[in-house]
Amino acid sequence: MTTLINDIKIENKIFSLSKEILFILGFAFLTGISANMKLEIGMVPITMQTFVVLLSGALLGSKKGAFSQVAYLLMGLSGVFWFARGGGPLYLLSPTFGYIIGFVLASFAVGFLCEKGFDRRLDMILFALIVGDILIYIPGLLCLSGFIGIEKALLVGFYPFISGDILKIFLAGAIVSIVKKRSFCDII
Repeated sequence: MTTLINDIKIENKIFSLSKEILFILGFAFLTGISANMKLEIGMVPITMQTFVVLLSGALLGSKKGAFSQVAYLLMGLSGVFWFARGGGPLYLLSPTFGYIIGFVLASFAVGFLCEKGFDRRLDMILFALIVGDILIYIPGLLCLSGFIGIEKALLVGFYPFISGDILKIFLAGAIVSIVKKRSFCDII
């Protein structure tokens, strides 16, 4: 009898781990797909990546959300062409690579805040998402400014994105609010 119970526990752990890996890789894949949902406006394209990144943290939590973005980053650097402008190891030298570093930070921070209860009310969710969005911009703008200076970096890598980011944050906030209230996250 104890052998059967132990076998069931092992199977449950394997199933749980498989499910977690599936969600992590799923969000990595969604981030890659969303990179190609873009509007070319100059040095930094408008994409749907930030939307997916913020959701990854809010829905997966800090560690799994960050892992999803690390998986996205590593697969892109390994040659999968799913960064907004390609992929491969030379992307490390791209003026926009800092934003990708910010994806990891943002997903972790949003997940951490949600784990601390910031996913209970819409205003708190929105705050967590804004923090995450800021964490995308910090390394993004620092990297970009290394190529073109801080003033121009703000002109091409921040100001054009504010209104779109506000929309993405509200949309992500609404989705997180609905998902958390309906306990869909119990499967994650």
